[in-house]
Amino acid sequence: MPSFIVKYVRVVDYISTRFGRIAMLLIFLMIGTLLLDAITRNVLDIPLFWCVELAQFTLAAYYIMGGAYSMQLNTHVRMDLLYDRLSDRNKARMDSFTAIFLVIYLIVLLIGSISSTIYSIETNQRLFSMWNPSVVPIKVIMVLGILLMLLQAFSTFFKDLAKSRGVELA
Repeated sequence: MPSFIVKYVRVVDYISTRFGRIAMLLIFLMIGTLLLDAITRNVLDIPLFWCVELAQFTLAAYYIMGGAYSMQLNTHVRMDLLYDRLSDRNKARMDSFTAIFLVIYLIVLLIGSISSTIYSIETNQRLFSMWNPSVVPIKVIMVLGILLMLLQAFSTFFKDLAKSRGVELA
């Protein structure tokens, strides 16, 4: 593989790892938020209206930012009726082929998320609730997560393409 592809794979894998490990820590923020909600509502009898929505935003950021890392580690959900019976090289060939559809899907998703984020910024979109939070931060996180997943999809494609040719890449 050309050196710029090897460098691309290393850089994107590094970024995906960093963001993925940071995203893993968000579960503790979500647990803390829900624990705070449970204590203030049930023990102190002071309901906090923002806790559940913050936990929902945190969960969304958790899985959106962790998608690329999950793909990098090959721990995502896979439908493998026949896939498991293939050799490693044929698995890499199959993954290279299906990556085309993944990339198309992620590009459409990225275009939609950018459009939705621009709309949210222009209209100062907020959730209709007592807390009334802005949705702009989570939509920006959504765009970044989808972009990172798209970059990781290309990285994985290059690794699979190299493996299908009998070469290990990074």
